[in-house]
Amino acid sequence: MAAKNPRLITVLERPLYRRLKRAAKADGVSLSAKARDLLREAIELEEDGYWAQQGEKRLASFDKRKALTDEEVWE
Repeated sequence: MAAKNPRLITVLERPLYRRLKRAAKADGVSLSAKARDLLREAIELEEDGYWAQQGEKRLASFDKRKALTDEEVWE
């Protein structure tokens, strides 16, 4: 029977595996669910870093003299 969701096989160092196992047990979830949740969180943090970097670039090029006022934007 085919799985609904894609599967991932990964190899972990023993200390990392034990830590993941403890975290899953503490949360009352499976190893797979805990790994999925941690991967999801890591990807979100990576995206946050990307958008923060983009914001810094935009802020560095901002020129208040060229900026539009609220009235100009909403006309």
